[in-house]
Amino acid sequence: MTRILVVEDEPGIALGLEDDLKLEGYDVEVVADGAAAAHRAREGAFDLILLDVMLPGKDGFEVCRELRRAGMRVPILMLTAKTQEAEKVMGLELGADDYVTKPFGTRELRARIKALLRRATPTDAENECVRFGDVEVDFRRGELRRAGTPVDLTPIEFKLLSLFVRAPGRLMSRDRLIEGAWGADTFTSDRIVDNHIANLRRKIEPDPAEPRYIRNVRGMGYRFDG
Repeated sequence: MTRILVVEDEPGIALGLEDDLKLEGYDVEVVADGAAAAHRAREGAFDLILLDVMLPGKDGFEVCRELRRAGMRVPILMLTAKTQEAEKVMGLELGADDYVTKPFGTRELRARIKALLRRATPTDAENECVRFGDVEVDFRRGELRRAGTPVDLTPIEFKLLSLFVRAPGRLMSRDRLIEGAWGADTFTSDRIVDNHIANLRRKIEPDPAEPRYIRNVRGMGYRFDG
């Protein structure tokens, strides 16, 4: 059964979410503060987290940041009463996958949950291989092939490539790449990230000087257009 962690400090909203999601067939657990959310998210093996922004103790942004730095990839859907675009962008940049602004309709929320769960559960074929251009990334074998010929990648290069191809079109900040490829507790400079990206481009791009797949987003990071 799909497990959802609901993080909401308003009892009426929390109860309504719990009842509605249980009727949809989900296994639901509710916590009411940020510290408890960060703890249960690590311990509970949830499939999705509904995370309110305004929480006692740690707010939703802090919880999201902490979970992503810990390497957790569980989908996070933020619940927010804030309507300013900057607040929404900040949540997405910290690693949230989507957001819903209060007050929200239950049909919209259900649809967004289902969409996130679909995206988080790739097919077996997607798990094993990803292809773009003449490049094939074989996750089962941990191998990159170009026009059918194996290409040597360092472990870091393979981790970076995996982050990109599993999130096509998504902005990847240097901090996100460091967390995903090196680990949250590793000190790595932006220059080191850029050097590894340059090496990776030489191995996958038709013309590394004019990248087609791994593109710079000025002042923000990189995006994979596969």
